[in-house]
Amino acid sequence: MTTPAPEISPPAASAAPADPARRRWLYAGVAGAAAVGGAGVAWWKFQPHAMDSGAEKALWALEFETPDGATLALQRFLGKPLLINFWATWCAPCVEELPMLNAFYREQAPKGWQVVALAIDQPSSVRKFLARLPLEFPVGLAGMQGTDLGRSLGNLTGGLPFTVVLGGEGRVLHRKMGQVTAQDLQQWSALR
Repeated sequence: MTTPAPEISPPAASAAPADPARRRWLYAGVAGAAAVGGAGVAWWKFQPHAMDSGAEKALWALEFETPDGATLALQRFLGKPLLINFWATWCAPCVEELPMLNAFYREQAPKGWQVVALAIDQPSSVRKFLARLPLEFPVGLAGMQGTDLGRSLGNLTGGLPFTVVLGGEGRVLHRKMGQVTAQDLQQWSALR
């Protein structure tokens, strides 16, 4: 004799399917939270952080080779306002801002301003670049020493471009991660 197979009943629905409008709100909330979190991380990443103790003093003792083989001693710039720009030939925002920095130097040099570009790049690439786009202000071949200097000045990620503005007494007045704007230069030109 055969026993009848037990009846299998369909599983009971534990909950009604979610309302489509409710689901959209849930997805929007998750996406919004992710966007806010991502923006917070990006903001943190692109903000200059605290400088190392003694970074300003150490800065003035540094020397870099120039593209033409001379020595660029930062100490010679002490006593007047100085804008130091960390850049590289492979960094598109760096390359875009160099003509603006050159114009700033041309306009502000008679008022005592100085500009120095520190290339975080291969010397041969910098020389080729400067042959195409000469700059009126000094350029130092900083390489990894420049990356370390940037980090000591608060650029923990090593991102480029990175700009530091120093007053005549040698103190850091402003630091900026990212491309410089005309408004930045106008604001900084009032600093001393």
